[in-house]
Amino acid sequence: MQKLMAIGLKDLRLACRDRAALILMLLAPFALTIGLGVVTGRFTAGGGNRSISEIPVVIVNKDGEQLGNMLVELFTSNDLAALVEPVVLHDVTAARQQVSNDHVAAAVLIPAGFTQSLFSQQQQTVPIEVHTNPGRELTANVVQAIVEEFLSRVYAGSISGQVTTTQLLSSGRVAPEDIERIAREIGIQPGVTASAITVQRVTAGAADILEFDLLTVLAPSVALMFLMYTVSYGARNLLVERTAGTLARLLVTPTSSAQILGGKIFGIFLTGAAQVGMLIAATTLLFGVRWGDPLGVAALVLASTAGATGWGLLLATLVKTPAQAGSIGSALMLIFAILGGGLGFSFPLPDWAQPIAHLTPNRWGIDGFIALGGSGTLAEVMPHIVALLIMGTTLFIVAVLLFRHQGWVSRKT
Repeated sequence: MQKLMAIGLKDLRLACRDRAALILMLLAPFALTIGLGVVTGRFTAGGGNRSISEIPVVIVNKDGEQLGNMLVELFTSNDLAALVEPVVLHDVTAARQQVSNDHVAAAVLIPAGFTQSLFSQQQQTVPIEVHTNPGRELTANVVQAIVEEFLSRVYAGSISGQVTTTQLLSSGRVAPEDIERIAREIGIQPGVTASAITVQRVTAGAADILEFDLLTVLAPSVALMFLMYTVSYGARNLLVERTAGTLARLLVTPTSSAQILGGKIFGIFLTGAAQVGMLIAATTLLFGVRWGDPLGVAALVLASTAGATGWGLLLATLVKTPAQAGSIGSALMLIFAILGGGLGFSFPLPDWAQPIAHLTPNRWGIDGFIALGGSGTLAEVMPHIVALLIMGTTLFIVAVLLFRHQGWVSRKT
């Protein structure tokens, strides 16, 4: 076992020193992932939020009076035209649904009686409700800040009103019974405090919002697509070593043929697992991709690598030259990407081809990673893991039998 692991680790180190292999195994998928991060807006302010301009927001004005109308006019004014894209609705339920469907950053709901509650001393102040989208926290906070600034000006007006009415009363120019009428003309009831004018923030719950992070789908798709290239490259290297006689020369050492072949296979597996692991780490650090339960992610990485490695070994037994392995391996990578949902898109397939898609490690792996990214657990992705392990084990057994039949590692080579 120690010799097997030593051979595998040696091949992993050699792969890391091969510049051409590193470019295609790590730099190419990494560059593609960065491109996807730019396309999906993960380099803009706020991560998954849109940039701070043209923020989509819906407004429902059930108040219909002075202050409610003033707030609507503020959002639709030319001063905020470059910052927000307001849409005025009349249905509160429809406005909240816009937030839940991730169509807007927030919904500003001005309740009926808002203006009256500020003018009446007997009625408790009715707060404005800002229904925010947790998937666009930064831009939702901007909308809330606009509402709070408006209310702070209302409060400033109340202070001015208190001073003015107090002066009018003390001078005897206004009778006490006329105070409420004058206050209406000023714009606020004297005596209103800052705590009485509030924003009630309501954040859509996890069960209410349909969050969809495109990069959570694209990142594992890219990782698994290039994983197929990595195992194909490993198959090509096996053929190179067989052609060059390296495998046969290893028998000069006190190492069995099973240990030699097992070590080579283990090296392919380690290289593939390391590649996917580094891409996961990079997308997590750079883009904040939520891969989900770490234990589930680790198990799925190993299972996906096992399934892909099995196909790589089978490829090595079916071709005759390293050039064939490279060409057919590249074609296999693209075919599996299409069948399995490469780059996050499941192409429409005829009914007879649907079962073929589940013969690819891409399909099982992508479905598993998407489930984990959606708050899935290890238990929920266990069917995907089991399917991948069965795939890898079956292909491994078939490949080993063919290796022995073809006399890959023997003293006669």
